[in-house]
Amino acid sequence: MNWKKKGKERKSSYEIDMTNGPLLGKIVKFAVPLALSGVLQLLFNAADMVVAGRFAGSQALAAVGSTGALNMLIVNLFIGLSVGVNVLVARYYGSGQAGELNDTVHTAILTSLISGLLLIFIGIGLSRPLLTLMDTPADVIDESVKYMRIVFAGMPVSMLYNFGGAILRAVGDTRRPLYFLTIAGVVNVCLNVFFVVVLQMGVAGVATATVISQTISAALVLWCLVKTDAAYRVDLKKLRISKGKLLQMMKIGIPAGIQGATFSVSNVVIQSTVNTFGSLAMAGSTACGNIEGFLWTVVDAFTQAAQSFTSQNYGAKKPERVGRVFFICLFMAMALSFVMGGTAYLNGSALLSLYTSDSGVIEYGLRRMLLSCVPYFTIVLMNIPVGMLRGLGSSLVTMVMSIIGTCGLRIVWIYTAFALNPTWEMLFLSYPISWLVTGIFQLIAYFIIKKKAFARLETAKALESVK
Repeated sequence: MNWKKKGKERKSSYEIDMTNGPLLGKIVKFAVPLALSGVLQLLFNAADMVVAGRFAGSQALAAVGSTGALNMLIVNLFIGLSVGVNVLVARYYGSGQAGELNDTVHTAILTSLISGLLLIFIGIGLSRPLLTLMDTPADVIDESVKYMRIVFAGMPVSMLYNFGGAILRAVGDTRRPLYFLTIAGVVNVCLNVFFVVVLQMGVAGVATATVISQTISAALVLWCLVKTDAAYRVDLKKLRISKGKLLQMMKIGIPAGIQGATFSVSNVVIQSTVNTFGSLAMAGSTACGNIEGFLWTVVDAFTQAAQSFTSQNYGAKKPERVGRVFFICLFMAMALSFVMGGTAYLNGSALLSLYTSDSGVIEYGLRRMLLSCVPYFTIVLMNIPVGMLRGLGSSLVTMVMSIIGTCGLRIVWIYTAFALNPTWEMLFLSYPISWLVTGIFQLIAYFIIKKKAFARLETAKALESVK
């Protein structure tokens, strides 16, 4: 059934009509709450690090930070499936296919819970062996393992939030996840202080607070999906896996997950190299990496906007709007990341001092910021085309480009340029170079694939007019 053609479409005030009307205001309306949501998620980590660094010492800060790249390496493949969920839900919502949409939503929720359960066993079992392979220092590894295992025990709720959030983003609802994360964020900060400062639980308290707060945000997202009367409503009694929908999610999501994992592989290699500089360097890199995360939220918000707006308009057979989505998202993301990256570096000492008072840690952080935050706008050339291509249903090509241009180039860089000149600056110069090279590849791929996708739409329109 197509409820749009039957005039039965109902939109809540939280949804955005992506297929009609001016685009700029709607893209900003979509992206701003999403960016703020990303900021709140980072504040979970920032609160962890600030409390750990201030009240449990620099070793605790290093322990929390050293697990980040490894956590994402393991989790990214499963989170990638949520990209497939977002694209499918947006496409079926844009085209008004209620039955297809319903099957997709219920498959997504059940898949998220199964994925979370698998991650518990994977993360807990592999934490120590993988941290050992990363050359995590002996004075840090036990606390790192403890933190990682507790965080992975909460993976079912983390996956539920990611998949549920993907459904809401697909219909333009980025505000309610922001409200939910605000509630969870306040709880996280309060529990961090209670567990670490009052109960003296160290990194275990930090990890426990994170899991509890994630449980709250996941429960609120699920409640939102269960209580809505829209076409994407979740009926817990109807949870089941639709083989066809799961395969479609995997077709888009697995390459997206592998692509995310390639970033994590390169980051794990870089983190392993950072570890060789000692615990001060690890703490400085951790703090700087968290600051970079705030820049990432802006770029990612417009990448997500490009993906959802493209998918809905492609489903609605409106290719002319897809081209406008690309240029708006590219311009907005590049301008904002240019300003924010420069501002972050100019205020680097003050920002880093929020995480630690150790001058050695701050020095390492500033040296990394010069090579990562200042040229951060170049990452936009890589990410916006990725969102566009996924929205068009082409995820495999972006994966290949990322493996070659990001993961491959960074690893080659470490074993060639860095090996010849093993300095801190030479290590992090790999970031802007890999962003720029990969961006050129992704842009070329986008314009080629867009032309083919639009040709398919014109053929489909011509066939429909004949019928």
